[in-house]
Amino acid sequence: MQTFKVLAALLDYPSAATIAALPEMRAVLAGEAALDGPAIDRLLLFIGRLEQGDLLDHQAAWVDLFDRTRSLSLHLFEHVHGDSRDRGQAMVDLGALYAARGLIIDRSELPDYLPLFLEFLSLVPEDEAKALLGEAAHVVEALAERLAARGSDYAALLTAVADLAEGTAPAQPLSTPDADEDMDAAWEEAAVRFDAGAALAACTAGRPAARR
Repeated sequence: MQTFKVLAALLDYPSAATIAALPEMRAVLAGEAALDGPAIDRLLLFIGRLEQGDLLDHQAAWVDLFDRTRSLSLHLFEHVHGDSRDRGQAMVDLGALYAARGLIIDRSELPDYLPLFLEFLSLVPEDEAKALLGEAAHVVEALAERLAARGSDYAALLTAVADLAEGTAPAQPLSTPDADEDMDAAWEEAAVRFDAGAALAACTAGRPAARR
């Protein structure tokens, strides 16, 4: 179903290629009618704003939302497994699922990146795609709520994704905080301290999640 591919492109980092393809995306949304009328209207409004605004402004806004704010990360397993070991195995399993269906991803890409996952769903039978999406529905719905709370236009995209899911994973709290968290501030170098706890404090330093 090409509606999945449209949502993947709209959720990904904005590019000139994305802008150029917007008329085609409108045609797909209208032709497939996979979503109800109000949902399509909200997507068309989002497309119109993307078309009319400045690309650099759209890119900056995307980075502020999805690269710099952990609570809005588009990496699904960030919200399910956090930094636990389970996340690595989940990545391997999802990558194997992609490969089994003929989707080979670049080594720099993380399998749980939502736009990539949606692109994969566009390649499999619709019923199966909706069932697979259902396993991540609770994450997608939480992201939609967090974006809506910020007044972001992207909330309409996440809501549309959630509307396409069939079945739901067991309700469970997300591992990411339901609050804004600037990634630069989160990983800012700590001040130098000359006490007994300084060495231990240094061991807690980490790195931000990678983006596709």
